[in-house]
Amino acid sequence: MPIPRSILGKDDVADLDLELVAGSWPDEVTGHLVVSTPDQRTHPVHAFFGDGIMVRLALRPGTDGAPGGRWAWRPRVIDTPSVRLRRKRPDLFTAGPVGTSSPWGFVNCANTAPLPWGDRLFATWDAGRPVEIDPVTLAFVAEVGHRDDWKPAIDQAVLPLVSSSAHPVVDPERGCLWSVSRDVLTGAVSVIRYDGTGRHVRRWAVEGAALPQATHTVTQTRDWLVLADTAYKIDTDEVFGADRTVANNPGGPVLLVRKAELDDPDPARTTVACRTFHIAPEVNHLYARYDDSDGVQVVMEHTPGVDIGMYLREDDVDAFGRPVDPALRGMYCHGMTPALTTVLRFDPETGEVRERARAYDPERWWQAELSAIDWSGEGQLDPTRHHMVFLGFHPEAVNRRALANYGDRIDTSLFPKEETPAVLVTFDRDDLKPLAEWTYALDDYPTSPAFVPRGLGAPGRSRYAGERPGGHDGYLVVAVHNDDRFRVELFDASDVARGPVAVLAPPRGTTVPFLIHSAWMPEARPARPVSTASRSRTTWTIASTSSRRTSRRWPGRSPPNSPIRTGRPRPCAAVPARRARPRSGVYKKRSLKTVGFCERRSSAPALICRS
Repeated sequence: MPIPRSILGKDDVADLDLELVAGSWPDEVTGHLVVSTPDQRTHPVHAFFGDGIMVRLALRPGTDGAPGGRWAWRPRVIDTPSVRLRRKRPDLFTAGPVGTSSPWGFVNCANTAPLPWGDRLFATWDAGRPVEIDPVTLAFVAEVGHRDDWKPAIDQAVLPLVSSSAHPVVDPERGCLWSVSRDVLTGAVSVIRYDGTGRHVRRWAVEGAALPQATHTVTQTRDWLVLADTAYKIDTDEVFGADRTVANNPGGPVLLVRKAELDDPDPARTTVACRTFHIAPEVNHLYARYDDSDGVQVVMEHTPGVDIGMYLREDDVDAFGRPVDPALRGMYCHGMTPALTTVLRFDPETGEVRERARAYDPERWWQAELSAIDWSGEGQLDPTRHHMVFLGFHPEAVNRRALANYGDRIDTSLFPKEETPAVLVTFDRDDLKPLAEWTYALDDYPTSPAFVPRGLGAPGRSRYAGERPGGHDGYLVVAVHNDDRFRVELFDASDVARGPVAVLAPPRGTTVPFLIHSAWMPEARPARPVSTASRSRTTWTIASTSSRRTSRRWPGRSPPNSPIRTGRPRPCAAVPARRARPRSGVYKKRSLKTVGFCERRSSAPALICRS
């Protein structure tokens, strides 16, 4: 039984002080790892839909309340309005296959991904507005933007359903956050822009375009936003109690929206044009190179045969005809097809899309889980490495219902004869050549890796960048589930094949519930109110590797993972951490009183690209 049975445990979340159990922890590894996880104590039908918990791991021993020689692991439930309502009236909340509903509306779980933005921290998921939390206390600050600005997919007075993105992206030149809002019935999509202050966001409907399934990831280049239809399809019959009988679309549209058209300050402009492309197979995570002087180049982590909407039930039978272990009830259906990763180049002028590279190995690379890149502004301009975790083939987490839904789209002859282990692979960013690989034990279940740069504070570099940015010079932090005990492993990003250089762990027998995405912050500072009047008018420059242009300047405060972060007064060391007043959103104090508060021939799946 390689999938840890503790992974969906419902034990209370607890502070842990981890100890070094192997290797040597480098002094240069500092900052904080932040991890999103769904609270399984809320008994979600699907494991992904529990209330959000944010975990912060201090990467320097003896800090954040840990004794000397220990590393502080600090989880906190995000105290959103829906969490407060559920706490008062748990009997009125009903868990379902696509989330949790109540008389007040739909729960914003905010449980999928942490998004650092300079000194600020947000929690995200696909069916709600981003939630800002205090990086120090992990307390709720606000939901981003006025609810009406987002045009909810299903409107409710208190808890509207906003179909957005679990991976919005921060613009390093405009100092804004880009996200989307979708109509779940028609797929009509709008671009959302949040400038970092105030309670409003701007929204532009994308003309003549639809993303029929979801928009799990938003990525960007210097000039373009890249929006892709991602592989998560809602089955309306399942919502009303029937079995899930749909399969994700085998491909879908990719939209390129020119950013310059979104710089128009005229509030009367409410639409924007796009370039539309079509790709296959399906995809969930995608990462563009910021420099687009040679076209829009995107790493596509395709997910053929991965149906995260399908969850395991106690009465399920697995891929090999065995009863599914009830301990896995609620876990999503794992990969039924080997993983495929490509680099695609989109040409907005000609409408062409071409495959530049691919990575495919049906013997070792199954279930592309999550990846790590250098999120600094410099690293986005010139990325060098793409680190990925592949979970392996796990037939016990593939049910026969999913195989029936996908039919001949699944080639069962490719199934290994037995479970295969997870691997951590480092790819060259341009050609996806595998440079190094580490294989886990069969009973290990690694989670999202996060990149920590080496050489912080180098002259001319941003706070999020190391001396040599790109993803090759630094470390990878990976939390690993195991029934013996969970652990946190540290790899040298230049050679993961050496194995972990250091391992942190709690006492044996200590496990943690299902972890999803992670991110790294250079330090945790208390959230502080910011008025638009206090924004700096200083301008900063990003150097470009393009011969077409050498730099661009922008006004105001630089954003998160950008070369420079400034324009906001830093808290004095003598100022104690405190919960901040909401800087965005609409939940006022009085409103909470009621609740107390190209077709290619290959042995791999064909990649089809057309404009």
